Parts: sequence; C-alpha cells; structure tokens
Amino acid sequence: MRGWKLVAEEFTPKIIGFTCNWCTYAAADLAGTSRMQYPPNLRLVRVMCSGRVSPEFVLKAFQLGADGVFIGGCHLGDCHYIHGNFKAITRYYLLKKMLQQFGIEPERVRFNFISAAEGEAFTQAVKDFTEQLKRLGPLRPSGGEGSGEA
Repeated sequence: MRGWKLVAEEFTPKIIGFTCNWCTYAAADLAGTSRMQYPPNLRLVRVMCSGRVSPEFVLKAFQLGADGVFIGGCHLGDCHYIHGNFKAITRYYLLKKMLQQFGIEPERVRFNFISAAEGEAFTQAVKDFTEQLKRLGPLRPSGGEGSGEA
C-alpha cells in the first residue's frame, strides 16, 4: 500500500500497583483529581496496608501477565497499623531475592513510600517505573529451574 509506513509499536508495560488505602492510594486519588498526568498502564489494587501485600500476590500478578509490580505504602513511622510498612519493606527485599531464582529481574518490582499529600511524587514514581520497565522490555520468564514450566 502506497503512502503507509509500518510503525513499530512501542512496548507499553502492564503494571499492577498494590497501594495502601491510607497513603499511596490517596496520593493516586489526589493526582487524578488534580489532573496530573501519568501513564495509564498502571492498574491499582487498594489494600488496607502495604504490609498486607504478600509475595504470593506479586508472583500471581507476574503469572497473569504483568510486566511490573508497584507497591506503595505510608512513610516509615506513619503507618495506620503501626508496623505494617516495616513488614512490607522487609518482604520487598526478600521478594527481590526470590524473583532472581525464578528468572525474573528484581527491577520489575518497585516499592515507594508516598503519603496522601504527595500526588506529584506518586505521578513521578509511576513515570519512572514505566520508563524502567520499557528499558527492560516485556517479561519473558527464563523457564529455568523453579519457574513452574516443564
């Protein structure tokens, strides 16, 4: 066809975001009501506390096709459930080590402390994470030992 160019489609990562109801989810809401722009490829899952995000949730998100997982919680010392965000950050570092064993780049998971008043910080974190995932490309599990593939 004359006049038509083939344009390579840009990779748009699928991101699942587990966000604390009291802080990061409220920051996302603030960003939306303030009409701050961030990539539309983030799908939020509101949890009462980031400490509730189990590594199983993250692995399931990857299994169902996510290219990255964003976890957002209250700043340390500001958790409505006292120590929930301390539990979350501990799990996050253990999860990053576990992902390597499954052949998944640890950079595909991100944790940010974002308070309810930080809509701009939420917007910037999502933009930065999206760019990071674009550089990594689509998730392609190695299929190696422990990946669940035979």
